[in-house]
Amino acid sequence: MSVHAADPSLYRDRDVVPVRRALVSVSDKSGLLELAGALAESGVEIVSTGSTAQTIRDAGYAVTGVESVTGFPESLDGRVKTLHPAVHAGLLADLRLESHEQQLADLGIAPFELVIVNLYPFVETVASGADAATVVENVDIGGPAMVRASAKNHPNVAIVVSPSSYAEVVEAVRAGGTTLELRKRLAAQAFAHTAAYDSAVASYFASDVVAAGGSAAADDADVEARSAFPTSLTIDAELADTLRYGENAHQRAALYTAPDAAGIAQATLLHGKAMSYNNYVDADAAVRAAFDFDEPAVAIIKHANPCGIAIAPSDAADPIASAHAAAHACDPLSAFGGVIAANRPVTVAMAETVKDIFTEVVVAPGFDPEALEILSRKKNIRLLTLPADFALADREVKQVSGGFLVQDADRFTGFDQTTWTLVAGEPADEQTLADLAFAWRASRSVKSNAILLANQGASVGVGMGQVNRVDSCHLAVDRAGDRAAGSVAASDAFFPFADGLQVLLDAGVRAVAQPGGSVRDDEVIAAATAAGVTMYFTGERHFFH
Repeated sequence: MSVHAADPSLYRDRDVVPVRRALVSVSDKSGLLELAGALAESGVEIVSTGSTAQTIRDAGYAVTGVESVTGFPESLDGRVKTLHPAVHAGLLADLRLESHEQQLADLGIAPFELVIVNLYPFVETVASGADAATVVENVDIGGPAMVRASAKNHPNVAIVVSPSSYAEVVEAVRAGGTTLELRKRLAAQAFAHTAAYDSAVASYFASDVVAAGGSAAADDADVEARSAFPTSLTIDAELADTLRYGENAHQRAALYTAPDAAGIAQATLLHGKAMSYNNYVDADAAVRAAFDFDEPAVAIIKHANPCGIAIAPSDAADPIASAHAAAHACDPLSAFGGVIAANRPVTVAMAETVKDIFTEVVVAPGFDPEALEILSRKKNIRLLTLPADFALADREVKQVSGGFLVQDADRFTGFDQTTWTLVAGEPADEQTLADLAFAWRASRSVKSNAILLANQGASVGVGMGQVNRVDSCHLAVDRAGDRAAGSVAASDAFFPFADGLQVLLDAGVRAVAQPGGSVRDDEVIAAATAAGVTMYFTGERHFFH
């Protein structure tokens, strides 16, 4: 029986641990020299490995090479550096126990109070398209061992895995030592870090195995699909903020951010109250809609559904202001209290319009200085800027009871109208084709069943989230009013009967884009032909639940 289990009363309290000796071994060297300088200034002995030690040494700071500690040279092209009792005993010794302290003294081993380690860039190496041999060499062995050992021994050792923690740790060192609360928090981050790392490695090897063969009975499509997804899924995210409440006041909520991501969770709040759960949901939906377009575009969202989407005409003097005006005109009533996303910086002209409309959130890549000043006069509006490297996610994860669903994000294809099939009426002219392409693209942001009416690059009526397509058609037409006549329509999925299409035809829609594929396509085509309306089959659908 170990002494730990036999007599826990032997533990000595160690809340604040002064830092006298640090082990530093990092692949990501951002902030390394500032860290080394601060440790040296505080009289901390720095033990380091390989290129990390050389970088510190070249900067003029004293550093002890790990080979001096182990009495064994780094070997096997750097595969073996820290895997040695002289290192790991210094990491794992529980100095709350006199017996451990005595054993270190007998062995002539000094303990570490601080460990700074980040791991080989495995994920980045895979993403770069490197060959298998290079990927394998970036599977870190010694790094995770040091991280886990230090995290296990957090009553005595502070483990740091991210440069973002350097400032807090340096402050603690200067103040006399790390607290137990800080060490526990860093240990939690460390275990999450190695868990995510191991998951990425496991996923790579599992995908490689499936891609190389898999089941002999599986067809090529099945093998390709299975090879695209890991055999296990780890959600790697850090707590960024606790929110006031969730969708409703009785629900607790928090925001977690994924590492190396650049989305709405990483947006900067320039003005206004803290974001709520619903603000984040709607802002994400708005950004998703606006950034589906290459042209200057604005989306206005209410309860995760668009009440207006528009792109700017090519000759607009102020494109983003023009796109906002057109989007707002679609459904001004619903836009009250909505969330606005623009895929270009907000201009003064757009700000002058928005300031007179009650709006919860405006999110954009940026704000012209005067536009920011204008909107900041409104106390209750939230102004967000997206990260400079903002990008829509390639994969989507949705929780279901007992598990998760994972899918590729709906990235549009089929916008080259030459791939569409004309099934009714005359070929559309250039402007009508452009409006159909806009409507078809914009329909992807509308909850199913989705019907979107558009004219001149702007939605004029949206029917969304209905349990049958006929109701969605009625809703889109009702919201469009007189604007339905002469508009074009897009349906996110096929018309199962002609009745939904007939609602659009009766309202005066001039052209329709829909996937096709219903067993009653002939009936639907006949209705469009009888009305003299142009209809294209796109060959794909855009369900959004």
